[in-house]
Amino acid sequence: MKHVQDTTTLNNGVKMPWLGFGVFKVKDGDEVVNAVRTAIEAGYRSIDTAKVYNNEAGVAQGIRETGVAREDLFITTKVWNSDQGYESTLAAFEDSMKRLELDYLDLYLIHWPVKGKYKDTWRALEKLYKEGRVRAIGVSNFQIHHLEDLLMDATVKPAVNQVELHPLLTQTELREYCSKHEIQIEAWSPLGQGHLMEHPLLQDIAAKHGKSPAQVILRWDLQNGIVTIPKSVTPERIRANTELYDFELTAEDIEQINSLNENKRFGADPDNFNF
Repeated sequence: MKHVQDTTTLNNGVKMPWLGFGVFKVKDGDEVVNAVRTAIEAGYRSIDTAKVYNNEAGVAQGIRETGVAREDLFITTKVWNSDQGYESTLAAFEDSMKRLELDYLDLYLIHWPVKGKYKDTWRALEKLYKEGRVRAIGVSNFQIHHLEDLLMDATVKPAVNQVELHPLLTQTELREYCSKHEIQIEAWSPLGQGHLMEHPLLQDIAAKHGKSPAQVILRWDLQNGIVTIPKSVTPERIRANTELYDFELTAEDIEQINSLNENKRFGADPDNFNF
């Protein structure tokens, strides 16, 4: 990986950028429009949103204002829990496409594994994929047992599993399982919602490389084969999060960062959520 637009190849042959821009908790309107425009101007080509973020329309405007060709972008959105089920997922997809002003989507994800519903939701995603409305389909926040259950009936294997993943939650077993099944792991909240910036070890490694702790964490993702989608609304940080290609973590650096794992979540537990 030598450039912000470098890609990984998903299990169906579709290319997805290793580095993307997330817009969780970015307000619709000027805030998300400006953030998306700044990100694309800084070189990002992958934008990750969701229906529940309530900013798909602003994402569309930010994209439109850059003038970058549609085929050069990789756009992800997600079906929310209250929309899960077969027909309701198909309807939710159409609504997202209208807000995003798109003819096709690059990646559509099931946002959370809603018990008793995610298999019907997956059937809807398979239909959209087979019709060519979506270039790849995947899941978010799925544990190994959710994936095993889904794969029992799926006719299309998930291309991506987007999960909370950072140095305090390294998800080693899940990463190994997904690698074995050719499912690309993607990290949401890769910077631990900002909680990791003051960690002494990360600060030491950052100082050694002349980088920030955030850049070290994102580089750790890339060197571990993890697609990563940092979020920021600050132009300087948006740009700084792309400056990952002029240094490399040593094997010792990576081992030390791996050792920080505490299985600590800052978001919800996929086996215990009520939204």
